[in-house]
Amino acid sequence: RFQAFVYFASVFQAMSCGIHYLASVFMAVTPKFVCGIPGNVSSVLFYNSSESSLEDIWTLWTSTENYVVVRLENGEIWELNQCSRSKREIGLDLAYEYKGNKSIFYCSDGFLYDDTKWKSTVVTEWDLVCDREWLAKLIQPTFMLGVLIGAVIFGDIADRLGRQRVMWFTSAGQFIFGIAVAFTFDYYSFVIVRFLLAMVSSGYLVVAFVYVTEFVGIKARTWASMHVHAFFAIGIMIVALVGFLVRTWWIYQIFLSIATLPFVLCCWMLPETPFWLLSEERYEDAQKVINVMAKWNKVNAPCKVTELCSVQQDDLVDGGMGDNGTSSTKKHNILDLFCNWHIARRTITVWLIWFTGSLGYYVFSLSSVSLGGNEYLNLFLIGAVELPCYIIACIGMDKLGRRNTLIPFLLLSALICVLIMVIPQDFNILIILANMAGKFSIGVAFGLIYLYTAELYPTIVRSLAVGSGSMMCRVGSVVAPFCVYLRSVWIFMPLLLVGIMALLSGILTIMLPETLGKPLTNTLVEATEIGRNKKNCSEKTPPAQSDASLEKIEMFGQETVSTEK
Repeated sequence: RFQAFVYFASVFQAMSCGIHYLASVFMAVTPKFVCGIPGNVSSVLFYNSSESSLEDIWTLWTSTENYVVVRLENGEIWELNQCSRSKREIGLDLAYEYKGNKSIFYCSDGFLYDDTKWKSTVVTEWDLVCDREWLAKLIQPTFMLGVLIGAVIFGDIADRLGRQRVMWFTSAGQFIFGIAVAFTFDYYSFVIVRFLLAMVSSGYLVVAFVYVTEFVGIKARTWASMHVHAFFAIGIMIVALVGFLVRTWWIYQIFLSIATLPFVLCCWMLPETPFWLLSEERYEDAQKVINVMAKWNKVNAPCKVTELCSVQQDDLVDGGMGDNGTSSTKKHNILDLFCNWHIARRTITVWLIWFTGSLGYYVFSLSSVSLGGNEYLNLFLIGAVELPCYIIACIGMDKLGRRNTLIPFLLLSALICVLIMVIPQDFNILIILANMAGKFSIGVAFGLIYLYTAELYPTIVRSLAVGSGSMMCRVGSVVAPFCVYLRSVWIFMPLLLVGIMALLSGILTIMLPETLGKPLTNTLVEATEIGRNKKNCSEKTPPAQSDASLEKIEMFGQETVSTEK
């Protein structure tokens, strides 16, 4: 019961990470717009439709190539384009076609926006269109850059100061910075505060995963760690719901930020993990936490810290000596992931999978609002489809194996990208269903790679391998928004890139070894052999050590996998 309480309380706040990661899909929407006019309008003409106000024209607007003809109260006739306006020198009649002389002006009077769907967005707030459009396109990439930096900073701080303190700080930071975003006074303050929000959101997600992993029992650890992603997906669904109900960006941001306020008020009740306390030699504090766990779980004879320390000390004594009785505490660096051809090839493949998983995840998510139909429903379904995909991933990993589950879903992602490209654009429902299938398949591969990476590398570089892979994942999340913007070059360009990366990753994954049921390796030699000679691998490390090694590494080594998206 204690572990269940800690788990659900911690992952509840993971919803806010999903909320803030995808909030910009509605907050930074660019509605239909035309250049502003220097006066009051008396009549409006759009092709053969004549109206008294611009608000009545937006339903007819279909292309950025269109323009609107307006007559002002002083008799002047203007042509309004999106990024310029033209004054007709001669012309008494209000006609759409005009062959005479025109004076072209910049949009010095601002812009007129279609507010039928969104009353206000950050684009309309600060006129992030035309020559300032690039500023709008930087909103999501700068957020993802904050995600990358925050994961590195807070992951290190959590090892130094403890998981509990970092969770307190980052959860409170999400609420404070989330509210502060709504009250920013210009574009630059908006980007800076969102960058800080990204850092604390990323930091919380990293530390929360480590936190629950250190509390949850080893038998449920795979399922529990995978379903941290599920709460992230619920956050995406909340974005769709709030976006549908609230159409003013700063009110929308406030509602999203207060969604997880209950956790901020109660997070101080969560204890520090016993394993971190043991690593800091705070034995009395660790014993107190263990006693509380025993009381909640109705265990009459809780384990003693002295017993845990004796086991840990024996493990350190046995594992700290090399074959010749010498100390094996050599420090390792990134070059050890390329120590020989087999490990180097494995590292390149794993990095590519991490990058592809993140790229595909965000391309499908961010593109969902541009598929046609109801954009709110599209995003909601894109989030909902993740919930069953993690169940499938867990079952596949346990029944078929890690590699045998990863390969078909990567290749399926590539196939779906091709399928979407050949579906006629008029078949909106079919396109949406295909995008959901693409998000499902890439979600399975994305969720699976965390555990698979940890099993592919030996103890001495396992954390390094997972950390470097996670960095590639974040690089993919930074690149994804730019990839989505390539729709303006060719509508299928993002899908083409994701499809190529998924196909290449799937083919290279065939060369990776299967790790299901295999003992964790301790040296680079053993890790190399698991790929070259699978039969002899189990002989080098006796099967009897499999569960024991896993238990010691996870329980006392605290080598946990970061699930930062």
